[in-house]
Amino acid sequence: MTDITRRSALAALSAAVAAPSIPAAMAQQSAAPPLIPFRFEDVVRRARDLATTPFDATVPPLPEPLQNLDYDSYRDIRFRPDRALLASTGSPFRLQLFHLGFLYNRPITVNVIRDGVPTPIPYQPQLFEYGRTKIERQLPVNLGFAGFRIHNLLNNPKVFDELVAFLGASYFRFLGRDQRYGLSARGLAINVAGRDEPEEFPVFREFWIEIPPAGAERITVLALLDSRSVSGAYRFDIYPGTETVVDVAVTLFPRRQIQGVGLAPLTSMYYSGENERRTGDDFRLEVHDSDGLLIHSGTGEWIWRPIRNPATKTIQAFTDNNPRGFGLMQRDRNFDNYQDLEAHYHMRPSYWVEPTGNWGDGRIELVEIPTAAEVHDNVVAYWMPRQPVEPGQEVTYGYRIRSVGSGEGMHPGGKVISTYQAPARASGSADPADRTVRRFLVDFAGGNLSYYLSDPALVQVVPSMSAGQIVGTFVVPNEHTGGFRAAIDLKLEPGQSADLRAYLRSGDKALTETWTYRWTAS
Repeated sequence: MTDITRRSALAALSAAVAAPSIPAAMAQQSAAPPLIPFRFEDVVRRARDLATTPFDATVPPLPEPLQNLDYDSYRDIRFRPDRALLASTGSPFRLQLFHLGFLYNRPITVNVIRDGVPTPIPYQPQLFEYGRTKIERQLPVNLGFAGFRIHNLLNNPKVFDELVAFLGASYFRFLGRDQRYGLSARGLAINVAGRDEPEEFPVFREFWIEIPPAGAERITVLALLDSRSVSGAYRFDIYPGTETVVDVAVTLFPRRQIQGVGLAPLTSMYYSGENERRTGDDFRLEVHDSDGLLIHSGTGEWIWRPIRNPATKTIQAFTDNNPRGFGLMQRDRNFDNYQDLEAHYHMRPSYWVEPTGNWGDGRIELVEIPTAAEVHDNVVAYWMPRQPVEPGQEVTYGYRIRSVGSGEGMHPGGKVISTYQAPARASGSADPADRTVRRFLVDFAGGNLSYYLSDPALVQVVPSMSAGQIVGTFVVPNEHTGGFRAAIDLKLEPGQSADLRAYLRSGDKALTETWTYRWTAS
């Protein structure tokens, strides 16, 4: 690309920031040679080259005014909506930047691609309102950004609402219609389980955003990922809608062997729910961004694992071959169960991952970390290939993520809507019959279960457990849910752990997804 073309593109970008509009005449140079458009393959090439050099973990110190910002001071620094980029194209998208500061101390480069030409967005204090911080005159001109977000006419044809945000390490979040932010997705997870060494957090160090044309139904973001163990190229095709869809294409170049690589990782928060009450004096009955892990296995089985807030860090693996999908779900949509007028937990999205192509042998891992407050993300789920990735490999894969709302219709069978547990009590007694026996109550509803309510004897529960023994079961109709409640009494010695499984059937026909739970007897 010639210097004239580069200057023209930068001038056009500056006009977009200031006006914000990009005069077409300033973006054209008749004397310039034909341009080779910047594409995803160029990011792949950069990632490949980057993997041949050692990872640079150096993070330049922030200017002094930004070093001591607390949460509230950082939130006071806001991008000015009237300076949003992409407005001149007539597209239904707008681009805003995040300022450095608080937890976000690593500068990243954000480029826009217009007519195949990538141009970095220059930092300007005039892009932001600084509120009470009053620090804009103390900041250098080459500061950089912490991340960015894209707005769209998601909920209203006249209002630009936040659609997706990339901020911090390789984290990103996106919304469907009438949803509120909750869980996050990540570009890559490394050693989350912490088996041999601490967790590693890869970072997106540079982004390229293709300027969409007028009337575009999607926006494309390219990203360059880097860490001590791997570099990578990412393409995100983002389609806003009732359930926003993000198609992800990934090419990784490992710098070393990685045993614990997690693909398509999801991160969420679970503090309290009906299966494990931990709210103390809190008026809210449940507090969580997600309440279960849903899996569609390669064999076609649907599995539901309620999330917990355990006493110690736990890791549960679900071995599979070519999984069809998995996700961290917010299945409970009843406001009465949360009573939170600020957090709106009943409006948090679920993220559902569907692999593109075959992912082979491996396992879905669910990591649960104890937390004493709702401000901490303590749940992670991801796919881990059976074979470690090796240096010199080129690892390619793809997947689709959907921001699911109620999740109705995801599969045709009955689903788990509630899980409860209590001591198993003798009939007519307030005391436990046996303190080593625990009763689990699982409510199934939906699918074809209502058909069997007129003859409940046709429905049986099929339980199993990896340790201990099942000492009793029964199934009763639940007219309040239009389904059935299964009770399972389990005997397990104190200190032992077991994985539990159960589903409902009629004859040899499975009627529901499979409920599974990790229980440690106390």
